[in-house]
Amino acid sequence: MGAITGAWQWLSTAANWAGEKGVWHRLAEHLWLSGLCLVLSCLIALPVALWLGHLGKGGALAVNLSNVGRAVPTFAVLVLLTLSPLGKQGDWPTVIALVLFAVPPLLTNAYLGMREADRDVVEAARGMGMSGPQLLLRVEIPLAYPLIMTGLRSATVQVIATATLAALAGGGGLGRIITAGFGNYDTAQVVAGAVLVAVLALAVEGALVLAERLLDPMRGRRRAARTASRPTKGTGAAPGARGAGVPTPGAPAPGPLTPGAPTPATDPRATTRPDPARLDPT
Repeated sequence: MGAITGAWQWLSTAANWAGEKGVWHRLAEHLWLSGLCLVLSCLIALPVALWLGHLGKGGALAVNLSNVGRAVPTFAVLVLLTLSPLGKQGDWPTVIALVLFAVPPLLTNAYLGMREADRDVVEAARGMGMSGPQLLLRVEIPLAYPLIMTGLRSATVQVIATATLAALAGGGGLGRIITAGFGNYDTAQVVAGAVLVAVLALAVEGALVLAERLLDPMRGRRRAARTASRPTKGTGAAPGARGAGVPTPGAPAPGPLTPGAPTPATDPRATTRPDPARLDPT
């Protein structure tokens, strides 16, 4: 509880938010670094995944290679790049490490979304005479949109959380608040920096969920499908059901007809007999 109380006091101090070492400046650095890495990752992964998913060839190899990349620790890649000649090029070691970390979820989800698109719809669009680019842009990508956005959200949260490692290589971002807390043996500052990173990741996640719903190209059709699948109010029969072969509640059910038995229309005993009082006495 002491660390949490100390973190709240640190965050509520206005002096910790101003200046080049303040929260606002570190937050801007963190957003810039994360955004740059995500843009580069999307430019690398999405065109490859969408094209391979459209062709249906080579995707398994690309997905397996990207999954192998997940097994490589980002921190180890960052250390190796920092010790290489790239270490003198500013934030490039951090950018390369984060791009390598963000490509696998983007590539895997986009490829799977393309391959799991409804093949009947795709074949129907191809039968209507759509060209390859038209089929890709107007049919396959809208159908794969949910999985593409899932990969984007996953990559975004991972990059925002992992971008704190940039501070270990001398970069900026919210990680500098955490490393400064470790250097000063200030547990409250360390917890405050971790809280800031978590809140930022959750806020960006929520913004992406909202953007996914607003930008969904199939939003109208999915809403119409959900509306059509809802049951109508009431459980009674539809109007006009009675009198169309449906027995009235409470009436005895008609028994089965015996083959060869006379029906009321053919049974002579069922015909109406004349009234004797109306017979002519003559």
